Amino acid sequence: MDIDPRRLRVLHEVARRGGVMRAAEALHLTASAVSQQLALLEREVGLSLIDRSQRRVALTPAGRVLAGYAERVEEELGEARRELIRFTERLAGPVAIAAFPTVIRHLLVPALGRLAERHPQITPHIRELYGPPALQELRLGGVDLALTEEDADKAGKTVAARQSIVSHPLYVDEYRIVAPPGWAEVPRQVADLAGVPWIAGPPDQACGHALERFAALHGFTPHRVHMIQEFPPTLALVAAGHGVAIVPSLALLDVPDGEVVVTGITNVGARKLDAVTRLGRTRSGEPDPVQAVVIAALRDAAEELSGRLGARWNAS
Repeated sequence: MDIDPRRLRVLHEVARRGGVMRAAEALHLTASAVSQQLALLEREVGLSLIDRSQRRVALTPAGRVLAGYAERVEEELGEARRELIRFTERLAGPVAIAAFPTVIRHLLVPALGRLAERHPQITPHIRELYGPPALQELRLGGVDLALTEEDADKAGKTVAARQSIVSHPLYVDEYRIVAPPGWAEVPRQVADLAGVPWIAGPPDQACGHALERFAALHGFTPHRVHMIQEFPPTLALVAAGHGVAIVPSLALLDVPDGEVVVTGITNVGARKLDAVTRLGRTRSGEPDPVQAVVIAALRDAAEELSGRLGARWNAS
């Protein structure tokens, strides 16, 4: 029995992603090519690995056994690659990164510039993906690194629930309460916020959770008029006079002076920005060398950003 390990990888993807189409997307192949590889693998082992009697592709008992071994082979090859990197003088290779708009703009883009100077043979691939889908794609191996946000009040709880991944702190992004510049009475203290309209984030997102926490802490019920996920439309609604909002400091970097009013209300909290990687078989929690230099570049960008924001708020 001569098994081609490349076909084992195809079986592995079909097993963990639950279908041929999703496996094909992850492997950058056509569904037809995946099916052909599976058929060739069945010929090599002399057993049916795929149950084709159902509408949805399922593995046979033999297929599930072989997929288990395929997963172990993939893990061992991954560890081998990580170990071999340590013997090279120059780090090289692709690294897939999942991230969301504000962190792409203000952390990832500057970090990529540093990375290109220090390690030109590393080739980053960026995907705009965040929240649970980003962590799921990380766990499945579709990306190597995910940049995540989490309200600091919940920090670590989401990642801690997933034992196969580990977080690496990057930056603490303070929240600000912003108001329309055209209001006759701009809120200046917490008591002024009770009756105003709010442009709120969804409760399962960092800013949405921050509003819930802040309102509970100060004993008022926010009047949520609009529910918006992204910061640019949130800030556009604030600028047009439709309400106040909680936004992170990073979201305000691209807002022209005077477009919104940053109130002086303090102790609003912060969101925690992390780089998240898969936990290796050694379970040390340390990322591989390529991921490590990406994280280092992100931390350098975060340190520079902290200085810029500190100067901005001190000046205002």
